[in-house]
Amino acid sequence: MTGRSGGLEKARAKMLAAGVDPVAIDTFAHYYRLLEHGETGMIPESSIDPVDIESLADADVPADVAADAIGKTVAIKLNGGLGTSMGMDRAKSLLCVRRGLSFLDIMARQALHLRKEYDARLPLILMNSFRTSADTLHALGRYEDLAVDGLPIEFLQNKEPKLLASDLTPVSWPKEPDLEWCPPGHGDVYTALRGTGLLDQLIEHGFRYVFVSNSDNLGAVPDPKVAGWFAASGAPFAIEAVRRTASDRKGGHFARRKTDGRIVLRETAQTAKEDLEALADLTRHQFCSTNNLWFDLHAMKAKLDEREGILGLPLIRNNKTVDPADPDSPAVVQIETAMGAAIEVFDGARLIEVGRDRFIPVKTTNDLLVLRSDVYEIGADFGLTQVASEVPFVELDADHYKLVDDFDQRFPEGAPSLAKASSLSVDGDWTFGHGVQVVGSVELSGKGAQRVAAGEVLAGSEG
Repeated sequence: MTGRSGGLEKARAKMLAAGVDPVAIDTFAHYYRLLEHGETGMIPESSIDPVDIESLADADVPADVAADAIGKTVAIKLNGGLGTSMGMDRAKSLLCVRRGLSFLDIMARQALHLRKEYDARLPLILMNSFRTSADTLHALGRYEDLAVDGLPIEFLQNKEPKLLASDLTPVSWPKEPDLEWCPPGHGDVYTALRGTGLLDQLIEHGFRYVFVSNSDNLGAVPDPKVAGWFAASGAPFAIEAVRRTASDRKGGHFARRKTDGRIVLRETAQTAKEDLEALADLTRHQFCSTNNLWFDLHAMKAKLDEREGILGLPLIRNNKTVDPADPDSPAVVQIETAMGAAIEVFDGARLIEVGRDRFIPVKTTNDLLVLRSDVYEIGADFGLTQVASEVPFVELDADHYKLVDDFDQRFPEGAPSLAKASSLSVDGDWTFGHGVQVVGSVELSGKGAQRVAAGEVLAGSEG
């Protein structure tokens, strides 16, 4: 056990030497001790009940309440991801979405439009990682009026050492030392806000509400109606939820804990194998998180002060290899938390059901194809509107389309029309010409390189 008990001190020393914020080190130590004592973060099905929630569609939010609330709101975008699962080595938000505009471009323009329309300050601040900061700041350099009131345009998420699964000591990987570190999950947003002093700064500047969302979700506009609902609710914390669909079966969901009645967010990594069937039951657990959340700055400050900077979110033990691209590299444990799990920390926290148009995440090139197609329209306000009657299910052959460079080569003239498609499944190596239309449910398969000719209409069943 000597290796285990010494592992925390070695990790502390490594974090101190790297200049990591002391509160982030204390937070890491809190979770390390849980891990050391065998905590897995599991939430058994027997300990929770399904949850029922109110809907934004039924909420009456007067225009003046909405306008007042958005005037007191700060938008924070989580922008630490590199898009490594799609073969990228820079911020995923730099990916082109439409008309030469990246995720970052569209987010910036959404914020600028809302400021003008509501005469609001509405700062847009990014939580970057040590790997995304430089590229992001360079890309945003063209928006000279984006920074507000002397507030920063970014703050950095913390980093922590990956731990060897064998003895929980910090892993050493000299050939690529960057891979010895990982982010502490997006639950770090609260620690980082406090540690950088930004939490106090926002309060001093007269802001009251924070809207946090992922930078790869262009549906997550800081909407005045949702801001007004949140302000009127008086809740300290709230999360936007959507009804789960078949594509959400393997993902997390909301539930209510039997012991104290609090809302909890159960992630897949917190679900035991014997409970996976219940996790996937869409009739039992009907709502999942959009990762769009709202909190009251004063309530967050009070709770963090009360807990000396450690919110105490549930632990997520993430088992990986030190080099994600090399399954034979040493097995490591990454200590993570989910920001949505803060819902169980606050008395009176709320959920609100929103439309699927507020949840358009891009996790794979399948999602990217839908986003680049004509399923959505980008309006003058740079918001996305779903113009197709349904969002088609897309499954592209991972051998040929998983990586962005390979994907782009096979759609050299842009995405096909998917507005009338219900699904598109591609098995094999197909390149699409200009103006291809997909109608109904279409499956393509074939050996060797294949081409769909320009202007071709692919009609399947239902087409």
